[in-house]
Amino acid sequence: MTEAIATQKLELCRLIERHTGRDGAHETAVPALQFIRYSQASEPAYRVYNPCFCFITQGVKEIMLAQEHFVYTSSDFLVASMNLPVVGQVIKASPEVPYLSFKMEFTQNQILEVLHESQLQILPRENARRALFVGHIDTDLLDALHRLARLLNTPKDIPFLAPLYTKEILYKLLQGPYGVTLAQIAMEGSSTYRIREAIEQIVSHSEQALRIDELADIANMSVSAFHRNFKEVTAMSPIQFQKQLRLQEARRLLLAESADAADVAFRVGYESASQFSREYSRMFGAPPRADIKRLKEQFELPVQI
Repeated sequence: MTEAIATQKLELCRLIERHTGRDGAHETAVPALQFIRYSQASEPAYRVYNPCFCFITQGVKEIMLAQEHFVYTSSDFLVASMNLPVVGQVIKASPEVPYLSFKMEFTQNQILEVLHESQLQILPRENARRALFVGHIDTDLLDALHRLARLLNTPKDIPFLAPLYTKEILYKLLQGPYGVTLAQIAMEGSSTYRIREAIEQIVSHSEQALRIDELADIANMSVSAFHRNFKEVTAMSPIQFQKQLRLQEARRLLLAESADAADVAFRVGYESASQFSREYSRMFGAPPRADIKRLKEQFELPVQI
């Protein structure tokens, strides 16, 4: 690690600590920018990542996409280029040296805008690429992150400068080794772009039965090509992808509403409560009632099940 990177990370750590102060994810006054802090290793957290850029200033985290594991530290960044159901876990943190991270969400339109304005020449590839990747941070990229975060010290500058610094971060990512992978989500006609449209359809209608032929039509692919490209992008089949979405939503509903497990199963799209219970147990390690009871006791929420 160079001295310049070490200095920038230390300053970013201090800034994140100043704007968090307690564990959890914290929205900031900068649009689409979150700071995250944990003072101890966490349990696995199940969520759907929107397209985002994540950088750890301190600590270590593991992300699991299907059966693939991505471990990244304060020397790395992680990018999810489209909506993906993942499992995340902070694996190194302490009260003395808490886990601190910077998360910036972005959209396909922002990528398209940067490509258009910068006139970067990136040719679409025929083969789709994994929509989650880890890269090494460098001084120029870290400097852009620092300037975006430092806007919190001068709120009046946020409306004008935040969009410019966000574009700069995306521009630097597009110039890097994963630029083609990131650019494809905005390049109409690329395999990744077409799979992204199918993913958005599944995410928007996860409670509905999957019709693979319709999804393949959306992607303008044969059924076999659709399956192959979908798995290349997401590391899972369309059915596995939908199952993760359904089970994550079911867990959220059970926690938020203290609803009946069978009722929630039908709401998220299951036709069989027993199948729901089996798949829920397989994913979260316990049946719905036991899992929700444990979570509510862990977070000291009222148990009403």
